Amino acid sequence: MNILAIDSSGLAASCAILSEDVIRAEFFVCNKLTHSETLLPMVDQAINASGLTLDEMDAVAVTSGPGSFTGLRIGAATAKGLAESIKKPLIGVPTVDALACNMSGYDGYIVPLMDARRNETYTGIYSFEKDELRVIRDQCAVPLTDIIADVNSRGKKTVFLGDGVRGFEEQIIETCKVQFELAPASHRLQRASSVAVLAGKYYGTGRYTDAAGFVPVYLRTSQAEREREKALNDNI
Repeated sequence: MNILAIDSSGLAASCAILSEDVIRAEFFVCNKLTHSETLLPMVDQAINASGLTLDEMDAVAVTSGPGSFTGLRIGAATAKGLAESIKKPLIGVPTVDALACNMSGYDGYIVPLMDARRNETYTGIYSFEKDELRVIRDQCAVPLTDIIADVNSRGKKTVFLGDGVRGFEEQIIETCKVQFELAPASHRLQRASSVAVLAGKYYGTGRYTDAAGFVPVYLRTSQAEREREKALNDNI
């Protein structure tokens, strides 16, 4: 089984090739270039470095959301185009679930924190049991105070990761009452290798679609949509 996985849901862009439970190649970039500039060149590099070809891929995987609206659209368009070109399934992987997989094997709760702006975070609560990801709380968009209160109520050691950690660090330190730690830089941001591993499990259970059937999951409306709705309401 060969899977090409891509992620452009946040600050970083990455792509990886999973072949028979081995990550054959992974490219990761976190700079000021837009994902539209970096994603396809990385895909080409990863495929060439893996020693495989695009036609040898059994499926294409992509983070399905939540995340940056622009980033998700770029990732979705890229993944749909690639899957359609080789007539192979497309596997959508929830962004927060994939991020939690960065901490595979951690013996406490795993809480990703992605900056959702407006003082909110895309988050969830996870754990690992016998190397299997267990969803304790589904991914959601909530204020940081909400997820911290949930963590405190569970009373178990927790690790926080994601691009929201830097902005929320002071609040975490002040309000988190359980033993906690912040993930190291090597594990903190979204990685296509984690998307690929989770996608491999989905593929084995038939959890995939075709390119036309894939739709990103935003969890909430975009700023443009909110402003349009506000303008309509103001004119009523």
